[in-house]
Amino acid sequence: MVRIRLRRMGLKRQPSYRIVVADQRSARTGGFIEIVGTYNPRTQPITEQVEEDRILYWLSVGAQPSEAVDSILKRTGTLERFARLKKGETLEALVGEANAAKAAAAPVSPKTRRPAPEAGQSAKKAKEAAAAGGTEA
Repeated sequence: MVRIRLRRMGLKRQPSYRIVVADQRSARTGGFIEIVGTYNPRTQPITEQVEEDRILYWLSVGAQPSEAVDSILKRTGTLERFARLKKGETLEALVGEANAAKAAAAPVSPKTRRPAPEAGQSAKKAKEAAAAGGTEA
């Protein structure tokens, strides 16, 4: 069975996700068929980008979204457009509507809520370095 699900990307404690079409039996970070969007919960507000035409295609051929992707598709309006596609509206009209809605939306800053640790440093090491630096002075 083909699923539309999230694939974790990013560093430790800095997750971002790709929305991928994959075989249900493959691992979370394993092989996939196609990348159809991105999801970043660390930005303010949360960034959700989907390729409407590809998602609608995969849904029409029987791919099942995971629970997390289902909620993303509801927020972006893709599932509502899929229901209209099943009732007979054309794919081109629905994709055009989605692109117009995306263009009308307020731009989202790619900045995250929390700064990333410096290269090669974890949050724990940064705290230890700050504590060691403060006691020596």
